[in-house]
Amino acid sequence: MHTDYSRAIPDTWQQIAKVFNALGDEHRQRILLTFEPGERLTAGQLAEVSTLSRPTVSHHLKILREAGVLEHERQGKEIYFWINKVFLTDALQKVLTYLQDEV
Repeated sequence: MHTDYSRAIPDTWQQIAKVFNALGDEHRQRILLTFEPGERLTAGQLAEVSTLSRPTVSHHLKILREAGVLEHERQGKEIYFWINKVFLTDALQKVLTYLQDEV
């Protein structure tokens, strides 16, 4: 057992915590499950298929984007979002590595 409970959280774990926080909400999980492989969607498209208002969808998209779960790009008046598979894979791999090496 590590006895120094107050030791600093490693930087990599701080980013992982943001991912788990972002993925901890059922609406954000449903937003991610809406994407098909390689698909880019707007907030409006996501709002059309959800039970949430467009401003609420935009709020959830912001949390997912700030956590690194989604990427985005503006094209004209629209902002397109897509799942950041590379980042998510890396974050989850860090958790698996920790579990395999440290636990």
